[in-house]
Amino acid sequence: MTDASPSARHALAPADIAHVQRRTVWVLSLGQILGGLAFGATVSLGAILAAELSGDDAFSGLAAAGVTLGTAILAVPLAMLARRRGRRLALTIGMAIALVGVGLVVFAVAAASFPLLLVAFGLIGSGQAANLQTRFAAADLSTDATRGRDLSVVVWATTIGAVLGPNLLGPGEALGQVFGMPELTGPYLFTIVAQGLAIVLYLIALRPDPLLLAQRIVAAAGATATGIARADRPMPARFAIFAIAAAHGVMVSVMAMTPVHLVRHGETLSIIGLVISLHIAGMYALAPVFGILADRVGRVPTVLLGQGLLTASLLTAAFGQASTTAVTVALVLLGLGWSAATVAGSALLTEASSEAWRTRRQGLSDLLMSLVGATGAILAGVVLGWIGYGGLALVAGVAVIAVTALAPTGRMPRPAAR
Repeated sequence: MTDASPSARHALAPADIAHVQRRTVWVLSLGQILGGLAFGATVSLGAILAAELSGDDAFSGLAAAGVTLGTAILAVPLAMLARRRGRRLALTIGMAIALVGVGLVVFAVAAASFPLLLVAFGLIGSGQAANLQTRFAAADLSTDATRGRDLSVVVWATTIGAVLGPNLLGPGEALGQVFGMPELTGPYLFTIVAQGLAIVLYLIALRPDPLLLAQRIVAAAGATATGIARADRPMPARFAIFAIAAAHGVMVSVMAMTPVHLVRHGETLSIIGLVISLHIAGMYALAPVFGILADRVGRVPTVLLGQGLLTASLLTAAFGQASTTAVTVALVLLGLGWSAATVAGSALLTEASSEAWRTRRQGLSDLLMSLVGATGAILAGVVLGWIGYGGLALVAGVAVIAVTALAPTGRMPRPAAR
């Protein structure tokens, strides 16, 4: 399946490419809102459904683990599909697999099958893999001057869906009762609609395909005029992959254990929900700021800014663990540090990779990001029980030190002035 539209074949002028890029960013942003809306509702109910069907609260975390594992398994295949057939098909298929997973969740609850529920959440991970890929799709046609900004706008769009999704649980359950759906599955009606709209959006509006167009530009030897193609820089690319994975591991390990820590200190679920909401706002709300910084100040300096924010977060959590206010501040800083490192690291990975290696490394980055996050969440529980929340924060700092020490390997030579 190729994108053979006239605009895709002939839009090689910089002004035309810029127009296609602006349209692509808007389409991807809207798709990310829909994907985030679907994913937010899914994750909010996952732990509850897992506990209900298994009959044991100890298995409640397996829902999130299933989504994470599904994301990791499908990240590379979707990236390879994008390279061969384009972003439009890869994102559409990723969302379609997730839509099947959502339907399977409802069926699993109706059949009271816990194993089937876990399979369903694994399929839903495909949607998350597609959501992760959108930030790279936003950079397919970007130049050095706008790559960070374009990528960060799509990351920022996640905020809307992440905030709205959990708030649709009540109305969704009421709607589900009208349609006679199993208990706690009503909110998935909104998920199904959002996933379906995202599929239609990508199929219809993501034309010309940004990745296929970028490949044609490179093949036409016009890349030097657009900044789309670069000489391959393996060392900066490896640093970017490591920085993204490390920031995600630090963020997930501390964030996942924060509700447990606050419950032990007697906080209410409302307070815990507020803390996590502020953390999510920190992750996404200022992404465009970090994207602009990455474009103007540089990718590696912005990654290092992220490490500084992560350091401030971990120290605040370690020495202020007895204070809910301090923990809240730490979680906000944790989200900001993750955002800076992820946005700048993703931009660096894209421009450090030649067209031949770009999608392969992007898929590998998403795979490692998911695996490190899942491993971090599992090990964090062990560390929490061993040396407490403050100790966990200090242990997580090892990853920050490693990224900072390796930062010189991520520096890219400045492009010659044209």
